[in-house]
Amino acid sequence: MSFDDYKVVLYRNQPDGWVAESPAIAGYHALMPTAEEALVELAAVFRMVVHA
Repeated sequence: MSFDDYKVVLYRNQPDGWVAESPAIAGYHALMPTAEEALVELAAVFRMVVHA
């Protein structure tokens, strides 16, 4: 399976930052200043988990 096969939820973390997560994988999330950075970081975390 690849990163694109998983549902990703993206939401604003007030007062600053964004969270990207995949509900299918417990504890799999990224918190970054922008939505774009959160998605990039989530993809990087996915690669680390898959190749572990």
